[in-house]
Amino acid sequence: MADLASLFNLVAPFFGLILLGFLIGRRRRLPEEGLAWMQFFLIYVSLPCLFYRLIADKPLSELANWRYVAITTFATFCVFVLSFALGYRHTRGDMPQAVMQGVAGSYSNIGYMGPPLLLAALGPAASAPVVLIFVFDNLLLFSLIPFLMALAGVEKKSFGATAREVAWRVASHPFNLATVLGVGAAFLRLQLPTALESMTLWLAQAAAPCALFLLGVTVALRPMTRMPSELPWLVAIKLLLHPLLVWALLAGIGGFPAAWVYAAVVMAALPPALNIFMVATQYRIGMERASACILVGTVVSTVTLTGFLWLVKTGRMPVVLFP
Repeated sequence: MADLASLFNLVAPFFGLILLGFLIGRRRRLPEEGLAWMQFFLIYVSLPCLFYRLIADKPLSELANWRYVAITTFATFCVFVLSFALGYRHTRGDMPQAVMQGVAGSYSNIGYMGPPLLLAALGPAASAPVVLIFVFDNLLLFSLIPFLMALAGVEKKSFGATAREVAWRVASHPFNLATVLGVGAAFLRLQLPTALESMTLWLAQAAAPCALFLLGVTVALRPMTRMPSELPWLVAIKLLLHPLLVWALLAGIGGFPAAWVYAAVVMAALPPALNIFMVATQYRIGMERASACILVGTVVSTVTLTGFLWLVKTGRMPVVLFP
């Protein structure tokens, strides 16, 4: 019972903030345009500060674990392919819709929810794997999406133009810029001036509550009118298959610290990301499906994510399958 109470106290604030945003979003019909400023604050100000701080004090040896990167990114690619194939079948060959289904089944809430939850659950030892998963999962998915959309004829651009645009988006994304600055600070052992240190700390601490509240409001403003037939399968892939696949690969190969294995499992078990809806809005494809996946996935994850955290916190999930 003590374990369950501890887990409840760990996850309740996260889902509580989402619920608070959802309830306020349903009751107070404020102009939706105001959300754009909160999204800008999160993407360009608060979350970059969080990721800079996660990286800047880490030894570079921790950030160069390419075997870990390869395994976790491969697992995300596998569930993307499976979700894409499922979406392609259910939409009768509609490739743009299938791309969005692939994202819905593979892209966790690794930016908004991942870092604060993992640091609270596993402590500072989880910060390096959290950063690696965040950076390389984003590189994978935000390279796949525009290329596949271009192949489907949505981008209306040549392959070369699409490649240049993808490279620029990757290089100029604020999260990736913050990562590069953090690596530079780690290499130089740079200490920020006291005033700047305090500012980045405040901004980093604001990321999680703002992001979770925004998630709740966004879902509330786009209620689900029907459940797509493939949605239960996508949610099962995202919330069950993805973390189990990550665990099987890392524990089966072995040689990774427990905190790194558990961080990967919990990151994979997180609910679908709000960015799925943002991507759907950008391409004007599958917005209702994206909203439904975020809503249902978030609700179901209150059970599945808590279950994986229980396995992690109680040591019932082995970190080596073949000792």
